[in-house]
Amino acid sequence: MKRVAAVDCGTNSIRLLVADLDPATGELKDLDRRMTIVRLGQGVDRTGRLAPEALERTFAACREYAGIIRELGAEKLRFVATSASRDAENRDDFVRGVVEILGVEPEVITGDQEAEFSFTGATKELTGGEAAGAERLPVEDGGGRRVDTPYLVVDIGGGSTEFVLGSDTVRAARSVDIGCVRMTERHLVQDGKIIADPPGEEQIAAIKADIARALDQAAETVPLSEARTLVGLAGSVTTVAAIALNLSEYDSAAIHHSRIPLSQVREITHRLLTTTHEERAEIPAIHPGRVDVIAAGALVLLSIMERIGAEEVVVSEHDILDGIAWSCA
Repeated sequence: MKRVAAVDCGTNSIRLLVADLDPATGELKDLDRRMTIVRLGQGVDRTGRLAPEALERTFAACREYAGIIRELGAEKLRFVATSASRDAENRDDFVRGVVEILGVEPEVITGDQEAEFSFTGATKELTGGEAAGAERLPVEDGGGRRVDTPYLVVDIGGGSTEFVLGSDTVRAARSVDIGCVRMTERHLVQDGKIIADPPGEEQIAAIKADIARALDQAAETVPLSEARTLVGLAGSVTTVAAIALNLSEYDSAAIHHSRIPLSQVREITHRLLTTTHEERAEIPAIHPGRVDVIAAGALVLLSIMERIGAEEVVVSEHDILDGIAWSCA
């Protein structure tokens, strides 16, 4: 077993995984897995720069994570940064701060690399060690139910969404600039203030139009129609699942490999788009840091399901963070 640490710094949140890995068996044992909402991408879509307060929130989380990594004695650390820090003019400030705190330089990865990590993390449990190829027999998920390949892994982040098609390995991937934070800030916020709560028909139509254009871009590279199983990752998807399962509090074990039907995703999305911030905040399964962006995130998920004709989404709690950890091994 090899003890590693992985940090995934996205547009909305930063996450840590310290785990023991066995490359021979494919076993990954969590020692510490946590998430902090830091909103690193605050205002990036509008200004092109990382805000000072967003950087400080992120560095505070890094200092906390550094203590955990030292305490658990990880042999190797890999820090991956995604959409917001790719886009920002002042990303050097971000890099310097991370190096000072954690001693490693953050890797500002491309969309294709992000997709590869997401696919590995999401599907390693599902591939089952069978022969490669989209035509093989379906494998079973953790609940003993059959999962057909190829998979379409969809990672809905804060600033971007990754689409990855494959079975044991990636066949095609594309990252497009739609995400829960980007869509919220572009269409529902003006001068730092929510302009419509709940959003009106005009704002919802504008978000849908952006998503449709992004799906057209994704389809240029990824044959979306070939997918047999939709696997959904990241906070927007897992939050929708938590609401669908009527959880009184967030329960990772209950959410992992749950299957949420299209009809329920549609119902939840409508509910989120027609309630106020205060009403959404009362839903126990929604993390306080996601209350203002979850409606846009749910709409991204719904639009994808409707576009590809998916009857359900298989929800995975294992995602890019697990893929980063496996890359250390």
